[in-house]
Amino acid sequence: MVKPLKEFLKNIDRKGYRPKFGGLEILKFLGPGLLVTVGFIDPGNWASNIASGAGYGYLLLWMVTFSTVILIILQHNVAHLGIATGLCLAEATSKYISPGYGNSILFSAMLASVSTSLAEILGGAIALAMLFHIPIPVGAILVVIFVSIMLFTNGYRVLEKWIISFVSIIGLAFLYELSLVEIDWNSAFQSWITPSLPEGSMMIVMSVLGAVVMPHNLFLHSEIIQSRQWNLTDETTIRKKLNYEFLDTLISMLIGWAINSAMILLAAATFHKSGIIVTELQQAKSLLEPLLGIHAAVIFAVALLFAGIASTITSGMAAGSIFSGIFGEPFDIKDNHSRLGVAISFIVALLIILFISNPFKGLIFSQMILSIQLPFTIFVQVYLTSSEKVMGKYKNGKLHTVVLYTIGAIVTFLNIALLVSFFR
Repeated sequence: MVKPLKEFLKNIDRKGYRPKFGGLEILKFLGPGLLVTVGFIDPGNWASNIASGAGYGYLLLWMVTFSTVILIILQHNVAHLGIATGLCLAEATSKYISPGYGNSILFSAMLASVSTSLAEILGGAIALAMLFHIPIPVGAILVVIFVSIMLFTNGYRVLEKWIISFVSIIGLAFLYELSLVEIDWNSAFQSWITPSLPEGSMMIVMSVLGAVVMPHNLFLHSEIIQSRQWNLTDETTIRKKLNYEFLDTLISMLIGWAINSAMILLAAATFHKSGIIVTELQQAKSLLEPLLGIHAAVIFAVALLFAGIASTITSGMAAGSIFSGIFGEPFDIKDNHSRLGVAISFIVALLIILFISNPFKGLIFSQMILSIQLPFTIFVQVYLTSSEKVMGKYKNGKLHTVVLYTIGAIVTFLNIALLVSFFR
């Protein structure tokens, strides 16, 4: 939370270290958080956000704010684990949790990764169908081939640069889209901070939560940290990395919050205002064209394509990290376990896509699956980061631990509410 930042400002002269709080130095530490950001501006988010804005206008914007606050806390916490221990979440689970329970968590995380990859690949395929009228199955195969080539032939830093470019394009696309519509900013500002649950909205609320706070991103963030080799033995250096990591996470998550909010704002100002119910992303493009023009519709589809490709890359990386963690190994795309994890996630997701009848509902339900697995990952993460055996002097404080367990309890309650509403 804000504790690392307070310590950073308070202890400027500790051990002779006087960090420069300048923009150029901060920029050197940006990157890992932006890769995680891709995971919650993915096609699953597009489906959930478009459904939210079209069905309920601005009313569910609070869920994006709520989810993002949770995300900042959880992602900083799991990055803290990576920096302090030199282990990703999957490796730490394999090492410190009993084999029966630990492996069950990791295998369920692999299932969540498959669900994530399904949404990401499907989103890219839908974008190709929008732009070039390519059938969804063919488009899905093309996305998997392209992303596999990128993953297996490039290292972290190259992929990081590509993904930052993709995020920038997506952000600019939505700035353009919003410039074309009239937003009721008074309603929007009120909805960002005022929780409400309109009748029949529970499934959308949970899909928004599952689309923002994603289990695979918790595994991914702790893994990406290792690429920066921030887990050094010098205490002053570790604390410096923790402080700048918090800024990286905070800035990156706020960018994601803005893009997710923009999706709901766009849907609310176009579809909901016109009384149009959106049932699939392809329909969203075709409906945008008469409302905002052909250019807006094409830009919408191009942004979706970049979102699908970028998030499929990070989904594959997370799957490789989780699967290699089962064997107590770090992610390495040249290692067979990491390669197999990526392949399992992509191939199983692709097979499901080939037999799915409604792509839009597939995206929504994939986010629900993520939200159901999420509490298990959260409670394991909090247990590990609160353990002195695992974290040493960098373990969570008592207040931090209470906050994290409270978040886990809230997420669990929302999942139970989802299941009750689903089976009514």
